[in-house]
Amino acid sequence: MTETALPEPTPEQAALFARVRRMMLIAGLTTAVGVAAVLIAIGYRLFRSEGSTVAASDITATVPKGARIVSPAVAGDRLVVTLDIGGVTEIRTFDAHTLKPAGRLKFANEP
Repeated sequence: MTETALPEPTPEQAALFARVRRMMLIAGLTTAVGVAAVLIAIGYRLFRSEGSTVAASDITATVPKGARIVSPAVAGDRLVVTLDIGGVTEIRTFDAHTLKPAGRLKFANEP
């Protein structure tokens, strides 16, 4: 068999090859850094702990006797429950993740 002889590149060709290799190395490193950043962001979002969440079936919220739930709603990370307690309107908010009470707003009539 005869082997194909490759001629030696000229100095201009050798400089061009070196420049192309350098540009490919820069592009490869940039791509690797970008992929690593995306994987780190995904991993952070998946494994970030925000405390333990409680199943909704484990929570019992009590309302005063004679109170009526007017409207439940969700506002961002809060569960908002509007109550009518003997003619007085009260809004209670709960954290949507843990279902712990977050606040209470009572509306009363002026005397």
